[in-house]
Amino acid sequence: MTDADIRDDAGRHRYELPVGDQVAVVVYNLSGQNLMITETLVPVALEGQGIASRLAKHVIANARARGLLILPVCPFFSAYLQKHPEHADVVHPTYRDILGLQGPR
Repeated sequence: MTDADIRDDAGRHRYELPVGDQVAVVVYNLSGQNLMITETLVPVALEGQGIASRLAKHVIANARARGLLILPVCPFFSAYLQKHPEHADVVHPTYRDILGLQGPR
């Protein structure tokens, strides 16, 4: 399920979640059916509130709905996927192997 407060700013290659006067983002590169997640950036004032996890859940759901495979280059995103292996199906097979996730081959 996607989060209505998060938007995909395709022109800037990032998902954005505005919170007050600040914005948390997930930066990506899209190439064909591959969605490379390069950074997850949460302002210091918003840390510890589950903002990054909220963004990750949205990005995963959006990628799944669009038939994209995630390449999690971002350390946060890699760690999130390792903690939530139920999302292995949306991770590119090479990264599944690197992260030790089980999923369809």
